Amino acid sequence: MPKTVRILLKTALILFITSIIWVLVYRFVPIPVTPLMLIRTATDDAPIHYTWQPLENISPHLALAVVSSEDNLFTQHHGFDIKAIKQAREDAQKGKRLRGASTISQQTAKNVFLWNGRSWVRKGLEAYFTLLIELIWGKERIMEVYLNCIEMGNGIYGAAAVANHHFGTHPSKLTREQCALIAATLPNPRKYSSAAPSKYMRKRQKEILRLMNLIGKVEYDEKQRKKEQK
Repeated sequence: MPKTVRILLKTALILFITSIIWVLVYRFVPIPVTPLMLIRTATDDAPIHYTWQPLENISPHLALAVVSSEDNLFTQHHGFDIKAIKQAREDAQKGKRLRGASTISQQTAKNVFLWNGRSWVRKGLEAYFTLLIELIWGKERIMEVYLNCIEMGNGIYGAAAVANHHFGTHPSKLTREQCALIAATLPNPRKYSSAAPSKYMRKRQKEILRLMNLIGKVEYDEKQRKKEQK
């Protein structure tokens, strides 16, 4: 085997093992910082408002709100919403406005391990890390990391920071209406603010509240959910 090939194979093996260890560690350890936080600070000189909170210290309304607005099949898929991906592709082929098809799992993988961008390399890595966290973390941990690390305003990351800076409260005390308003900002949290909502934001908030009523609650354990249904 040529030396160059051996070096490439060894490098690939090292990267693979490193990625597994990285995901395993983050299965149990609070995320200290994300690439997006560092990029925003470096390019925009933006502050980092971020405090990790365990899922039990975050209002369950917030998980329900983000599932309702971002990924209503979160507890059912294995990281990818195939139907949404196909629909987005069809819309793009027809020249319609691009729509997001990323699941909460994909967004979490991107936020924690990668950088923003549309290259095939980054998309491939996103898919890889999405599969890893679905396999190693499970839905409840994915939601915990998502609610802690997602950008929710300029320099504001996660439930604790947005609850404190926009509503003057603890994340466990966020109301149903406040959570729907936060979820309404997620497509573009630096353009839309839950602290000063526009008419469009209020409209989105009402729609998300309607969807929250339809979904009811987020069940992370799919096996338990099916057992209860039976």
